[in-house]
Amino acid sequence: MKRLAGGFALVGARYCQPDIDLIHLGERRAAVRDIMAGSSLPVLVDLDDGYGDVKNVTFAVRCMEAMRVSAVFIEDQRAPKKCGQLDDKEVIPADEMVAKIRAATAARSSPGAVYFIARTDALEAEGMRKALKRGEQYLEAGADALYVEGPRDDKELEEIGKTFKGAALATTMMEGGGKTPWHPPSEFAEMGYSMILYPTSILFRAARAMERAVADLRAGRRLDMKEAMSKDEFMKLVGLEYWQGVEKKFHP
Repeated sequence: MKRLAGGFALVGARYCQPDIDLIHLGERRAAVRDIMAGSSLPVLVDLDDGYGDVKNVTFAVRCMEAMRVSAVFIEDQRAPKKCGQLDDKEVIPADEMVAKIRAATAARSSPGAVYFIARTDALEAEGMRKALKRGEQYLEAGADALYVEGPRDDKELEEIGKTFKGAALATTMMEGGGKTPWHPPSEFAEMGYSMILYPTSILFRAARAMERAVADLRAGRRLDMKEAMSKDEFMKLVGLEYWQGVEKKFHP
């Protein structure tokens, strides 16, 4: 399991903005640092379109490696990019994305330093045939894995899986209104997918819980403990016992 620092969730939760190219590398780096400080799980970072040309992609990947990020992905949308599950996306020419992939993989200090996933948003913009062609080009350019955004039904999911059988393949399960039909991880694996991203499953539930909490406060209702943690449970979650141990061990 990896933590996903996805654009949609990160921009929405941290900055209360939609994922429409408002947030770039500086804001992304700050958020990723905080995420990594809060958990020991490896992190996969959504680097959008790389924030420019091959120079920007090179700098972005070097920044992520310096932060010890486990993996990144970059997409082939034309700026201003938007959430991959939204409509009316445009993509850059395939050769421009190939150049970005080569720059990204060359920016690493070693091939295993940062796992690199190439994402294409061409399925909606150009159709299945061209999206599959781009996928082949991106893997040939050196991407460690491929991420075809936005399959709209099982037929498309299966066609992508069969085309890239044996390759590391990712897809998004955007619960709560995404384009791709829901399947449990085992069924995605049977179709050929080794990475399933869940960018909204926790976010949307948390947002609804916060709305309900605000409504209760406005109505003067006390906290329903069936829908909340206790103080002791929360303190355990955030590691109070560990920090008490540090204080006890080193305090003069």
